[in-house]
Amino acid sequence: MTDSTASLPEQVAQQWGIKVIQLQLQVENRIDDERRFDRGELVESLRAGRHVATAPPDPGAFFWAYQDAAAAGAAAIVSIHISGRMSATVHAARQAADQVRVPVYTLDSGTVGMSLGMAVLSAARAAAAGAQVNRVIEAAERRFTSTSELIYVDTLEYLRRGGRIGAASAMLGTALNIKPLLTVKRGEVAPLARVAGAKRALSKLVDIAAERAGSHPSEVAVSCFRPTDRELAMVGELRNRIPNIRDLSIVEASVVVGSHVGPGAMSVTVSPV
Repeated sequence: MTDSTASLPEQVAQQWGIKVIQLQLQVENRIDDERRFDRGELVESLRAGRHVATAPPDPGAFFWAYQDAAAAGAAAIVSIHISGRMSATVHAARQAADQVRVPVYTLDSGTVGMSLGMAVLSAARAAAAGAQVNRVIEAAERRFTSTSELIYVDTLEYLRRGGRIGAASAMLGTALNIKPLLTVKRGEVAPLARVAGAKRALSKLVDIAAERAGSHPSEVAVSCFRPTDRELAMVGELRNRIPNIRDLSIVEASVVVGSHVGPGAMSVTVSPV
């Protein structure tokens, strides 16, 4: 199991038997599972300065998901979640795990987005191949340490509003034409580079992704609110620059994650395998 910030496409989660627990999104007075919000409307709300907030799932959502898995015959459950420094989601999962009759192993990934998603996929593939629970956990943990989450944002304002800015707060107040590149380090958003202009910043993002991948076989994902020509161009650049790509995909990011990084943000996940 995982949570919706893993940004896994629904068909991929279904293919590998991954149960996804939804984080909650609030826009003005409406609160609901994040999957029930329209992406375009959320972008409009963010740009208009409307009240937007996020919340972890209720422990009850985890409890019933764990109960359902146990009733379906699961001998153990591996539940992998967004960094505990970004969200109380893993805490809610642990509360529920204490009340379930089968062993539940709750893992704090220390990351978010497709870095989390790729770790969950590795665990699911190991489980499907018949691995014991300790090997399933090891498969996820290897990805936690090897995967890089590289993030471009148009502005740090949305991270500041949501209280998720972490060590990247040191970059606040930079000139308007300076575009921040960020990463996830020790479970929180951290600065990576400052680049003049969006075009140069995205080019630098490709450079860093290629450096992180090196010559290793790698899975790479580009995440955004909605794919545009910009993301398609990024995919082409990454394909040209990374010689040993095993898989390259474009995914729509979790809208909870999107609400914190803001419109125009994009991330590149690089995961040597």
